[in-house]
Amino acid sequence: MTRPNALTRPLVAALLATGLASAGTAQAAPQGLYSADELLDAEVTSREAPDVVIGEVEDLLLDDDMRLRALVIDTGNLLDMGEKQYVIEAGEFSVETRHGDRLDAIEYRVTVDLDESAITRQPEYTDGWWSQARQNMQQAWSDTREGAASAWETTQEGASRALDRIGRALEAAGERTQRAAEDSAQ
Repeated sequence: MTRPNALTRPLVAALLATGLASAGTAQAAPQGLYSADELLDAEVTSREAPDVVIGEVEDLLLDDDMRLRALVIDTGNLLDMGEKQYVIEAGEFSVETRHGDRLDAIEYRVTVDLDESAITRQPEYTDGWWSQARQNMQQAWSDTREGAASAWETTQEGASRALDRIGRALEAAGERTQRAAEDSAQ
């Protein structure tokens, strides 16, 4: 397993602060800041069997905005799920902080909102999954960027037409006012 080095730890921790605060579905109170170093290797349990450890956090997956998109859990051949690594999307887990007042004592526990069967149906963390996920994310970003550009152009065109109509209406009102003033002067 690859761990963040001393220079990237503070950056990753800061980036995870917003991602983890919104990622879990049943998190009691967001902690505001999380340690990526301590989250790696955290015990993972399922909501249906909170006393049974089903694995540990192997990796953290961030998107282009540096928000947490998923955790990779390593089942380590526990519970007959095979020694596999599964991708658990944000929103399918919560993070509980223990001993959060001191960095040297902090511990995390991840609870997955899926049962054992549902976990084994999650994507396996493989080179093939990684390549496909990256392509999907890049395509989604491209689609979003193109959609936003199109929406901006449509908004600009609509605003321009509206301003033209307002300008013509003001001009007509000005002409009517001027005629009325001339008529009353005669």
